[in-house]
Amino acid sequence: MAGSTAPDRRPLIQIVHVSRRYRRGVDDVHALEDVSLDIEGGRFVALMGPSGSGKSTLLNLVSGIDRPSSGEVWVAGARLDDLDEDELARWRARHVGLIFQFFNLMPVLSARDNVALPLLLTNLDRAERQRRAETALRVVGLGHRLDHFPRTLSGGEQQRVAIARALAQEPHVILGDEPTASLDPHLAASIMDILQRINRERGLTLVVSQHQLETALAYGTRVVGFRAGRIRFDGPPAAVTPAVARGVYGDGEVA
Repeated sequence: MAGSTAPDRRPLIQIVHVSRRYRRGVDDVHALEDVSLDIEGGRFVALMGPSGSGKSTLLNLVSGIDRPSSGEVWVAGARLDDLDEDELARWRARHVGLIFQFFNLMPVLSARDNVALPLLLTNLDRAERQRRAETALRVVGLGHRLDHFPRTLSGGEQQRVAIARALAQEPHVILGDEPTASLDPHLAASIMDILQRINRERGLTLVVSQHQLETALAYGTRVVGFRAGRIRFDGPPAAVTPAVARGVYGDGEVA
C-alpha cells in the first residue's frame, strides 16, 4: 500500500565492529577487538568467559556507561556513541535496567526508595514512582520489606532489591554484570531463577555476564563466549561442547 511503513525488524541491540582500547600505565589494553553482535528482543543472553575476557566491557558499552574506541553501538533504536552525557543519562533511565555484582544500594534509603531512585530521572510524579517501586518489589518477593533498609536485608534480599530497581524502570533490556558472584550457590540460584522468570513471563530482554560456565548454560537461551576481547562462541547452550568450553576458557580454566 502506498505510504505504508514497514515494521522495524532490527535487533534490539546491535554491536557493529566495536573495539575498546584504553591505557593502563604504559600498556595498551584491548578490552574488545572488532566485536559484532546482534541481540533480538525477548532473549536471555548469557555472556560467558574468564575474568578480563571483555564481558563487562560489552555491558558497559550497551548501557552507555562507556564508549567504544571505534564502531557503533545501537540499543532500542538509538546510537549510543552519538549521544552526549545528558542525553545518555535520560536515555538510560527510560530504556536500560542495571544489576551489579555488589548491589549498589543507598544505605540511608529504604528498599522502596532505593528502587524508586532511578525514576527521578524520568517525568513520573512521586506517586507513580512509589507505585512502580512497590510493584517491582512484590514481583521479586519483597512486598513485605518495602520500608526495610539495606543493613537489615540479607545479601540475597539486597540483590532482589537491585533487580526490582531495574524492573521499576520498565526498560527494554536488563543488563547484569555477574549479579550472583558475591552470593553463595543457593542464593545465586534463587537470583538466577528470578531473572529467568522475568524473562519468560514478561518477555524482557536480559543480557547477563557469568564467570561460571555451568550457570551460563543453565539459564541462557543463547550463550556468547568471550576470550581476550573477542567472541569465540555464539549459539545455544546445547552446542557448548567440551572443545568449545576449552576454546573460551582455555585448558584447565573451565569454571
